Amino acid sequence: MPHHSTPLDLAFHALSDPTRRAVLSRLAMDELPVSTLAKPFDMALPSFAQHLKVLEDCGLIVSEKRGRSRWCKLVQSRFDEAADWMEAERGRWARRLDRLEVYLDKTEEDEAGHGKPV
Repeated sequence: MPHHSTPLDLAFHALSDPTRRAVLSRLAMDELPVSTLAKPFDMALPSFAQHLKVLEDCGLIVSEKRGRSRWCKLVQSRFDEAADWMEAERGRWARRLDRLEVYLDKTEEDEAGHGKPV
């Protein structure tokens, strides 16, 4: 099967990594320079920059150069797209489970009304 990455696929890929999720949590409070974002992580700046590239490539963050620093900020619209997809899936599965419950209740009633098969 060919690999086609949609923006949503890329966003979920980015969210799969705990370092990137931690970065996003920090950016949810405020935009920050890369040096401040990198401080709590035990990795070289080039490795950390790769995480930022993944986040930026999928549209979860944007960065801009300000003087000698690069600043990052969150892009809420990409999160909204992911949340919308998850809510649609949650609704679909809730409907499926409701139908299964109705089927099981009917099956149970049928068995109770006709006696258990031998």
